[in-house]
Amino acid sequence: MATERRAEVTWRGSLMDGAGTIDRVESGAFGPLDVTWASRAEDPEGRTSPEELIAAAHAACFSMALSHALAQAGTPPEQLSTSATVTFVPGTGITKVALAVAARVPGADEAAFADAAEGARTGCPVSKALAAVPEITLDARLES
Repeated sequence: MATERRAEVTWRGSLMDGAGTIDRVESGAFGPLDVTWASRAEDPEGRTSPEELIAAAHAACFSMALSHALAQAGTPPEQLSTSATVTFVPGTGITKVALAVAARVPGADEAAFADAAEGARTGCPVSKALAAVPEITLDARLES
């Protein structure tokens, strides 16, 4: 079954001098959030950016895919702590995403964990949506 998600944004003014608001998301989970060019390309000053939202989405999607793969292998995770850092270069776009995960997975061995993490890096829907990004790296480590 397909799902659709909706977000609504209002922008006023030019790119450099204007400002916008992510007015709402369909779920009501967040909003309103302020967004400006400066928050995207310079200093966030308490505002978000599309890249920050992409980072959040990618970290969540990767974590979900990895938890599923580990559970399917018989070693469900106790905890996954994931971060995603999106690099944005004005005039070029998103040039890199760096994923990092620290995982507590009782019974998992290093090789199986590394394979599951790599599969999640390449296979989660957000990774697939970001296929045009030149570099998506992964630092995955098991913790005791």
